[in-house]
Amino acid sequence: MEIILRTNMDNLGALGQVVNVKPGYGRNYLIPQGLAMLATPANKKRFELERKKLQEKLDAVRFAAQELADKISAVALRIPVRVGEGERLYGSVTSGNIADLLNTDHGLDVDKKTILLNDPLRALGDYTVEVRVFQDIRALLQVAVVRHDADQAGQAEVPKTDAVETTELAVEATQAEE
Repeated sequence: MEIILRTNMDNLGALGQVVNVKPGYGRNYLIPQGLAMLATPANKKRFELERKKLQEKLDAVRFAAQELADKISAVALRIPVRVGEGERLYGSVTSGNIADLLNTDHGLDVDKKTILLNDPLRALGDYTVEVRVFQDIRALLQVAVVRHDADQAGQAEVPKTDAVETTELAVEATQAEE
């Protein structure tokens, strides 16, 4: 089945290109979604009239996606996590966690499906994560996975000993009695 693409498609082709696809894919997905139209002589003429509008719309979406990619690249996420023995994380940091932080803390509209993580992050450290913003526009996001009890400077607190804790409890009890 020959169709005319009305948008750029990663695996098929560019806007305006005539391609052959399986009939079910074209009839059940591409045409109903408005991504393509049948390649008839009448549709080819109609498409040529529409081409300029579609190209302008695609350029606007691409420009907005590039702005979002620039904003994402400027962000450095710091994700505090709980760790156990041997600096091993309880659980892991997933693309959903990263997307939630970007959406809530930084006001960026990022879907977790666009964050390209091969495997969840399971260790402390600095990572570079790729975010697919648009078809061929990608952003690199810096993610630092740190201990949850680290202070603002990024250094871990000194663990308290039993003697220090006992002294602190005695001071608190004295203050409560006063």
